[in-house]
Amino acid sequence: MDGGGRVNQKRRTRNAILAAATDLVRSGGPVTMPEVARAAAVSEATAYRYFPDLASLLREAVAGTLFDPAEALAPIADSPDPVVRVAAATEHLLRHVLAHETVVRAMIAATITRPADTAARPGLRFGLIDGALTPPADLRGLDAPALAQLKRDLAVVMSAEALFGLTDLHGLPPDEAVRSLIRTATTLTEAALGAASAG
Repeated sequence: MDGGGRVNQKRRTRNAILAAATDLVRSGGPVTMPEVARAAAVSEATAYRYFPDLASLLREAVAGTLFDPAEALAPIADSPDPVVRVAAATEHLLRHVLAHETVVRAMIAATITRPADTAARPGLRFGLIDGALTPPADLRGLDAPALAQLKRDLAVVMSAEALFGLTDLHGLPPDEAVRSLIRTATTLTEAALGAASAG
């Protein structure tokens, strides 16, 4: 096989591995390197030659499942109420996590012990939080430091980690866990706005 043929074969193999991972992500099936290799009809060693770890593979495979924060917030785009906006953003994110639970868990597992790899995780919560707390949101005099603190507080609550903590450790059904986190997120928002108004 000449050089061009080898390059084309490598490209086909890489594309097959990525396509297999993307199909598993969309199907909700287990997303592990052995499962991906099996679906792509390659050896696990071959899969690792193209993607050194699961996190790097998942980063590309999940691209088609991500949402635009502006589109997620479209139903409440005209609402000036930050509490309504935060509630909608929280619910959208957590429903997205539940719909893609297998791959979200795989991504967390692949990066949690390797902080240098956390950039592979999409961090959707941050765009949603920013979108929920920008105009037309009426922040009622919330100053920059208080707004930054509220965003940090919400980042803890609006997360797969918080959701899985409630479902896995507390045994809550998913819908109840989502409602609990929406309540927490809106309570944090109300408290921050109340403090700003009082100040």
